[in-house]
Amino acid sequence: NAFTEKERGKHHLNGLLPVAVETMELQLKRELKNLRAKPDNLEKYVYLMEILGRNETLFYRLVVENIKECMPLVYTPTVGEACQKYSHIWSKPRGIYISIKDRGNVRKILQNWHTKDVKAIVFTDGERILGLGDLGVNGMGIPVGKLQLYSACAGIPPSQCLPVVIDNGTNTEEYLNDELYMGLRQKRSRGAEFEELIEEFMMAAQKMFGKSVLLQFEDFGNSTAFKLLNMTRDRFNTFNDDIQGTACVALGGIMSSLKVEKTPSKLADHKIVFLGAGEAGCGIGSLIAYAISKEDGITIEEARKNIWFIDSKGLITASRDQAKKLPHHKQEFAHDASAFEGPLDNLLDVIKAIKPTMLIGVSATPNAFTKKVCEYMAEINEVPIIFALSNPTHKCECSAQQAYDWTGGKCIFASGSPFGTITSHGKSFEPGQGNNAYIFPGLALGVIAAEAKKIPESLFYETAVCLANLVTGEDYARGSVYPPLEKIRHVSLEIAKQVAESCFKLGLARAKQPDEIEAWIRSKVTDFDY
Repeated sequence: NAFTEKERGKHHLNGLLPVAVETMELQLKRELKNLRAKPDNLEKYVYLMEILGRNETLFYRLVVENIKECMPLVYTPTVGEACQKYSHIWSKPRGIYISIKDRGNVRKILQNWHTKDVKAIVFTDGERILGLGDLGVNGMGIPVGKLQLYSACAGIPPSQCLPVVIDNGTNTEEYLNDELYMGLRQKRSRGAEFEELIEEFMMAAQKMFGKSVLLQFEDFGNSTAFKLLNMTRDRFNTFNDDIQGTACVALGGIMSSLKVEKTPSKLADHKIVFLGAGEAGCGIGSLIAYAISKEDGITIEEARKNIWFIDSKGLITASRDQAKKLPHHKQEFAHDASAFEGPLDNLLDVIKAIKPTMLIGVSATPNAFTKKVCEYMAEINEVPIIFALSNPTHKCECSAQQAYDWTGGKCIFASGSPFGTITSHGKSFEPGQGNNAYIFPGLALGVIAAEAKKIPESLFYETAVCLANLVTGEDYARGSVYPPLEKIRHVSLEIAKQVAESCFKLGLARAKQPDEIEAWIRSKVTDFDY
């Protein structure tokens, strides 16, 4: 309905549309009213996808202008439920589907995509979707949602983004027995066959879309994620958002927390306990160790000593049964615990022994941060730092309300999924969300602009520092160690500038270095207007 009278005549639309010529602002008003009338978040998600299907520009403008309201709908937590029901609410294909049966033909499949101007690919095998487990081909909702945030938060043109699902089966019986499930009806393929498919896909993507095409791993299982990243990180412009993006946003929040009064201001002076030792947790721990090493001039091994992990079997230690058989990413944090007395099988016993200044939850275990745990953290710290980062909301280790109530309102709290304004002990808090969307859109924009060869660990550290420096006194005053989501476009631009500058400095850029980097990056983004 926004076509002018002249345009209607030119395109033979007279009589096919109502006579009123509407502005985008009026269209947005209608869509927002209809969106808010939907009875639940899944219905809102479906409605937003319907808008996307009929008017892409309007969809993105709606999300951009209402990012705080829409981000939880197009991404976590709502996208989790949407993925669980993806085969049931599916309406049209988005992206590319590659199965284990397509080995040897991946390049031909990619050639079916409607454009060769692809700058960013997010791909998943659906094995570990958020904290929900193996969703198989239903995991496509995650790359779709992630790339929507590439565009909404950083202005990367949607036409340059390609979501991909690598379907190598699922081990979830519910889906294998569901007549509407759209993926392969077989147990997951593992080992060399699967790794060869990933290699073939990434090589084909480079040949099809150029050597600098960004290839982001998303929600692969713990048993494959670290190995695949290590196999590919030096040969492709690639990163794993669950390992590195989560680490980066968490480190940004942690570094921001160090500026709060009464917290130790040096990262090396903190003791940190993680509940959960999977991709997210070990990724965060590794980046914290990198930061300590860089800032204090010590070895990575020395930097790891105050970082402890609890997995499903208790505290990870060097003396634990079969410690040498632990995955490599856990072995790095298997410390000598002989100085501690008593059992170390549960979280409360561990924090009483270690006496951490920070407690970080990445376990997808709801209510794991109990009242006793939070109270003890407050007892031993003037300002305890508690990050409950598991997604979606119902998997969170504790709620914001619980954290503030149980620590007397004195903790620094951040979560993986959003919580609203909290009132506790006579104060109001707007806790920050450690949302990877603070990182991956700007990081993507920066490496796309620079035409990066690869993404080293130093870039994630520098990006975390950049994010922490964007937190203002006003943000701290409202109880947040992150900038407001309403400033996400500004945050993404600043991060993109930092990333691109680092790529040029490190000799990792294929693009020619511009005279004015901010204007150059701005020239590559879209503002979603008719």
